[in-house]
Amino acid sequence: MTFLDMLRAASTQNQSMLCVGLDPEPTRFPAGMQGDARKIYDFCAAIVDATADLVCAFKPQIAYFAAHGAEDQLERLMQHMRSHAPQVPIILDAKRGDIGSTAEQYAKEAFERYGADAVTLSPFMGFDSVLPYLQYPGKGAFLLCRTSNPGGDDFQNQRLANVDGQPLLYEHIARLAQGPWNRNGQLGLVVGATYPAEIERVRALAPHVPLLIPGVGAQGGDALATVRAGWRADGPIVVNSSRAILYASNGTEFATAARAEALKTRALLQSALG
Repeated sequence: MTFLDMLRAASTQNQSMLCVGLDPEPTRFPAGMQGDARKIYDFCAAIVDATADLVCAFKPQIAYFAAHGAEDQLERLMQHMRSHAPQVPIILDAKRGDIGSTAEQYAKEAFERYGADAVTLSPFMGFDSVLPYLQYPGKGAFLLCRTSNPGGDDFQNQRLANVDGQPLLYEHIARLAQGPWNRNGQLGLVVGATYPAEIERVRALAPHVPLLIPGVGAQGGDALATVRAGWRADGPIVVNSSRAILYASNGTEFATAARAEALKTRALLQSALG
């Protein structure tokens, strides 16, 4: 199955638009694990097991593993997700952006070393920085488009004077992802939940590509506005929540609390469909 096939199947099977982001911070782990980076795998695996039937995707953020020298734990976690939740696609949140042989190595890291189904990329070095990832048939790549951070305005909201119609930069990226760059239907876009009007604009420009939407939960994005702006029957959305679910409790029942928060978030997102 391609990434898009897996995403649609998991969304249908689990009746979900929710993606759980795996951003392990040992200082926020529960008692018995707190401050111990050796417990990253144990913590994340417990979250996966508690939420696998509630999500359309998991999204491990590589920096939270690499900062602690825990890449081996990420490899174990990827294997765990493959064996315990094989129906759920995995998006490696890496935001890579480089060209030539370096991009080829990053693609190999994402898809061969870690076995991810999709990866997040920065497109700002151009199509040749994206192409190596598209050489892996069936894999997905989400391009940063209109991100949830306030500093996204610095570049993404700038007008391109030398492009027909003088679109904003994020609008141009959306058009490229829907059109000439999306050679095999592998591309998606990252659009922050903190900007529902921009989600709606991106969806108008790219009606069929999947949208990865972070910012619901701890970042304050409006879940209902997000779904209404971005969801289409032929244009799936993947709404990510990380900290609100991971750290719903700092007690020994953290996985149970994470499941309860995931259930609540999934229901809220589904309610937007009426």
